[in-house]
Amino acid sequence: MDDQQPTRTLGFVLHDVARLMRRDLEQRGRLANLTMTRAQWSVLAHLARNQGINQSALAQILDIEPITLVRLLDKLEAAHLIERRPAPGDRRCRRLFLTDQATPFLEQIHALAVQTRARALHGLSPAQREQLMELLLVMRSNLSNQNCDPAPDHLPDKLPDNLPDNLEDPAHG
Repeated sequence: MDDQQPTRTLGFVLHDVARLMRRDLEQRGRLANLTMTRAQWSVLAHLARNQGINQSALAQILDIEPITLVRLLDKLEAAHLIERRPAPGDRRCRRLFLTDQATPFLEQIHALAVQTRARALHGLSPAQREQLMELLLVMRSNLSNQNCDPAPDHLPDKLPDNLPDNLEDPAHG
């Protein structure tokens, strides 16, 4: 693996695929005349999965600075898409909730994301799509685990034979 081109490393390919998917989604959003930025979409989408979360925790999930999130939330609140409510027992803490007015935006963003995913996964069988998702979930779990053991001393020289070729060679599919 040491002689691989940098563009064929796992990290590079994952990053590049994510970048291209974001770009595709942004283009679809512009064509659909969405009046929000991708950062605002991301806040709404994560908030939809984490209703009642506080600002600090949402900033961590989004991997952005709290002040950056505050600016995004201010704009979304001014558009009546989110509301900040006091947390029971802590006057300083504010909990975040979507308003009913956010629903049409979320539905539109979801429809565009489905189109982007379909484009990205074109050429993969349902079994390959499922295997890809399972492998990525394992990787995410490995990297999310704060108590994870250090990397093993010996890594395999090649992927197991039962993986589809297109996971090893991103040019296929």
